[in-house]
Amino acid sequence: MNKAEFIEAIAQKTNVTKADAERAVDAFIDIVTSTLKSGGEVVLTGFGTFSARTRKGRTGRNPQTGEKVEIPAMTLPKFKAGKGLKDALKK
Repeated sequence: MNKAEFIEAIAQKTNVTKADAERAVDAFIDIVTSTLKSGGEVVLTGFGTFSARTRKGRTGRNPQTGEKVEIPAMTLPKFKAGKGLKDALKK
């Protein structure tokens, strides 16, 4: 399912216009992104937790040349599924 299909499904399920559903989805994405950028996390009980984790910098190797390459530290998004989502997928 892509974003357009997701927006259409929300519009149908909640009986709102596609434009309203798109604004809601965009707002959700913006809120999660800004919260993670500020170091917080978004917890949706029963669904899961969005958080950010920092990966340390390290020395890697270019597989073509064998040359050592410094890989910088970076912050990556993380999602941990909640019990409700895990249980729903087991069935």
